[in-house]
Amino acid sequence: MKSPIVDELRYKVFKSGNPLFLFIGLNVIVFLVINLVALFEFILNTGGFLSSFMQLQLALPASLGDLVYKPWTLITYMFTQREFFHMLFNMLWLFWLGRIFLEFLNKRQFIFTYIAGGLAGAITFLILYNTLPVFAGDIHRSVLIGASASVTAIIVAAAVLVPHYSIRLLFFGNVKIVYLAIAFIVLSLLGIGGDNSGGNIAHLGGALLGYLYITRLNKGSDWSTWFTRKKKKHPFKVYKNKAPVSPERSSSDQAYIDSILDKILQSGYKSLTKAEKDALFNASKEDKGK
Repeated sequence: MKSPIVDELRYKVFKSGNPLFLFIGLNVIVFLVINLVALFEFILNTGGFLSSFMQLQLALPASLGDLVYKPWTLITYMFTQREFFHMLFNMLWLFWLGRIFLEFLNKRQFIFTYIAGGLAGAITFLILYNTLPVFAGDIHRSVLIGASASVTAIIVAAAVLVPHYSIRLLFFGNVKIVYLAIAFIVLSLLGIGGDNSGGNIAHLGGALLGYLYITRLNKGSDWSTWFTRKKKKHPFKVYKNKAPVSPERSSSDQAYIDSILDKILQSGYKSLTKAEKDALFNASKEDKGK
């Protein structure tokens, strides 16, 4: 007998088309699989070999020699968490700030920021662990797991895009997300000298990616379009006679939207007035509804 709750969760994660739910779902699924295996191993007193092996196959090794044999870990590490509170807080921050991100930008840009932020965190981790003398003795036994670098990229990207957007926090009240981003960065810097050096280094790489991406986007350069497939140009065009269709949006409205898009390319998203942002947002909702 099917459970309506399970069906709803399956729909949200895999069929809704919302990348926020998809990435949260993937993180939770990996967490549950590894920890359920670990639980059965504990009950059967088998030593936990299988769950540890699974984690090592998904975790990013600090050693470049080990990475050569596990290149997929550059992606899989950012969906892998072992500790409950590590996973919980990463997913909460991803949900809260991811929703804000998607209010102003699109799904492709969200996916790019998450993946590129994770890759930036991984590269920063690898570079510093293989160049700084302080980590020389830890290279072959250090690995990186967790969505923190990707989540930090989303947080910083949202903060740079709409710095005065506020969210309500327990004990603190309304807090502008730009202050949250600054707090994340400061805590990550201070944490490099602690027990989670690699994780905090990765946070900084993700934060840098989020900042650079939105900064360039505000100047009219959208890095996420690098991964879109360009349509092939045909050597000739075929024209077909069609019955006239009444336009859903008047030519004057379309011209206004076009002028807003031109303004973004020339001066960036920040240059838009509130009325222009509202008009662009309403127009995007109409297009999505078609």
